[in-house]
Amino acid sequence: MGEQAVTGGDPTSTTAGMAADGNAGTAVPGAGMSADTTGAPGGGTPGAGMSADAGSPAAGPQARTADIVPGPGGVMTDEVGVVTGGLTLRTEYADGQVTLRVQYREANEWYAVTGGRAALAEPTGLDAVHTIAVALLHRPEG
Repeated sequence: MGEQAVTGGDPTSTTAGMAADGNAGTAVPGAGMSADTTGAPGGGTPGAGMSADAGSPAAGPQARTADIVPGPGGVMTDEVGVVTGGLTLRTEYADGQVTLRVQYREANEWYAVTGGRAALAEPTGLDAVHTIAVALLHRPEG
């Protein structure tokens, strides 16, 4: 599962990696991700499918993305109803809100996940929210 972090005002600009919590090698069981803060910024753990940036989190809009395959029920969206198959999940933080969006892989259109919006006091919680969203929605085995 490929992961990348998006920071700054332009949601299409990406930086390699996902902000690390400073605990090198920590992982959420079953999430298939780990962080390595021992190398140069942007360096990653070989085979981990993501890398970690050791810098401090930016105060502006941020996002995390991951490729997912939802279970048989798909993912309900506000705009088009249920979407199924290979998707990309984006967890966005801006102005004290976190929003989940999905798109068909390689497509241009993003759809808001129904019920996928909540208040988030600090942008430092974005990684945890994204990890949980991926763990809940990525069900390739059904």
